[in-house]
Amino acid sequence: MPNDAPPRWDRRMQQRLARGEAAALGELYDRFASLVHNLAHRVLEDEEAADRVTREVFGYIWEHPDAYDPKQGSMRSWVATLAHRQAVRRLRQSHTATAEEDELTTEDLEERIRDASVAARADYIVTSMPAPLRAALELAYFDRRDYRQAAAALGVTEDEARRRLRLGLQLLSTAYVQSPRAVPPPGYGRAL
Repeated sequence: MPNDAPPRWDRRMQQRLARGEAAALGELYDRFASLVHNLAHRVLEDEEAADRVTREVFGYIWEHPDAYDPKQGSMRSWVATLAHRQAVRRLRQSHTATAEEDELTTEDLEERIRDASVAARADYIVTSMPAPLRAALELAYFDRRDYRQAAAALGVTEDEARRRLRLGLQLLSTAYVQSPRAVPPPGYGRAL
């Protein structure tokens, strides 16, 4: 299955969830559970906490299918936003509880949360980008290849390799910018 769900699939999935179709939740879980778990694990660095966030996110989706608005973006993005927000909320709770023991300042906590958030967004961006862009970035980053070597490895022109690398890096740079759509739906924090 492709990474990006078509808008029609998103609308149908929301309608099925709103009707209370358990099979729809199962399908959604099969499609996005690893995304949710990986984002939560990236933020929390704890397997059990990531499992808990995964359960909470899908519980929230089941209880509030109308919170998703297809006009605001894909269901994948919405689910990822829910996962990220809940993981950050959990991280704040756990650090606040242990801040006095560790003598952790509020600034240190916020810095850790920002770092974890940026890393989680970067992971999401890389896994969501089209395969040609991801392949070019992987060659440049992991194999330390320049655009000429990447072009030869990918079987594309040097101009195309440069274009892919530039676009991939531009997408990745957005991980450092908080998007306005990343705001959770009203009532999200109270429901979880």
